[in-house]
Amino acid sequence: MTSVHDSSPEVSIVVPIYNEFDNLPDLVARIDEAMRTQPLSYELIAVDDGSTDGSAKRLRELAEQNPWVRAVCLVRNYGQSSALQAGFDRVRGRYVVTLDADLQNEPGDIPLLLERLENEPDLDMISGWRKNRQDKALSRRLPSVLANRLISKLTNVQLHDYGCALKAYRREIIDRIRLYGEMHRFIPSLARDAGARIAEVPVRHHARTHGVSKYGIDRTFRVILDLIFIVFFMRFRQRPLHAFGGMGLWMATPGVLILLWLLVQKLMGESIGGRPLLMAGVMLVLMGMQFIAAGLIGELLTRIYYESGSGLQYYAKDYGVVKHSPDERTTKAQSVAL
Repeated sequence: MTSVHDSSPEVSIVVPIYNEFDNLPDLVARIDEAMRTQPLSYELIAVDDGSTDGSAKRLRELAEQNPWVRAVCLVRNYGQSSALQAGFDRVRGRYVVTLDADLQNEPGDIPLLLERLENEPDLDMISGWRKNRQDKALSRRLPSVLANRLISKLTNVQLHDYGCALKAYRREIIDRIRLYGEMHRFIPSLARDAGARIAEVPVRHHARTHGVSKYGIDRTFRVILDLIFIVFFMRFRQRPLHAFGGMGLWMATPGVLILLWLLVQKLMGESIGGRPLLMAGVMLVLMGMQFIAAGLIGELLTRIYYESGSGLQYYAKDYGVVKHSPDERTTKAQSVAL
C-alpha cells in the first residue's frame, strides 16, 4: 500500500467548511479510517469558507496533527462554489472526491466511488444518490425531488440527486470546469458539457448531529435562476445569436405583419393613428430588433473570448500515433512554407 503521506497523492478529497466546529475532528478521523481501507494514497483539502465559530483555527490544528490534511482558509465567506473551486485549484491527485463537512455524507462510501473509477475506465464521474435521505420531507426532500426532475429534464443529464455532495471525478474533468456564483449544484451538468461520462450510485445518508443546516426552502428560487443560466450556457454558449435572435424573430415577425396590415388599411383610407394595434406592432418590432442586436453583440464577445485563448471550444482525446516518413514530413513542411 502506498503511504498516505506521499508527496504526490493519488486521491484529493475536497471538503468546503462553514461553521462546522464540532464536526471537524470526527470528519478527519472518519475520512482517514475510510481511506486506509483502500490502496490509493490520499490528501484532504479542507477549505474554510470564512467561518465565524472557530472552525478555521480548529482546522489548522488538525492540519498540524495530520500531515495528509491541507487547510485552506478563505479571508471571508464567498459561498460553497468558491470554496470548492479553491480546493479544485489545489488538488494533486488523479482522482478528486468531494463531500460536505456536516457528516451527513458517509466517508465510508468514498472507496466505493473510487473503485468504480478504477475498474471502469469509460466513466469519468461517479455521483452519489442519497436514496434514503435523512432530512425533513417538506422543507428539504420534496423541493429536492422537484428540482432534480426539472434539472434532469432541461439539461438532459439524468440523475436522481443533483444535491448530493459526495462525488468522485477524474482529475481531467475537474481541470476543465470553473465554478462561479452558486454553480456547485450543477457540477454534473458542467462535467457532462466538458465531456464526462457519468454514473450514479446509492450512498448512505445520515441525519445531522452537530451544527445547523445552511440551506432552506428559499434556495429553490435561486436554483431556478441558476438553472436558466446553466441551460443557456450549455446550449447557446458558442451561438448566442441563435438564442437572442430566435426570440427577436418571434417578436419582430408578428410586429411586421401587424404594421403591414395597418399600412394596407391606411392605403384604403382607414384612420390608424389612434389604434392600440399600431403601438403593439411598433413595440414588437423594436423589441425584436433589440434581441437580435443583443445576439449579434453576444456573437462578437464569444469570438473574442475563444480567439483570445481564454476558453476552449472542444475537448478531445487522441489515440494512436500517426507516423510519417522523412520525405512526407519534408513535403508537408515545404507545402506549409509555400
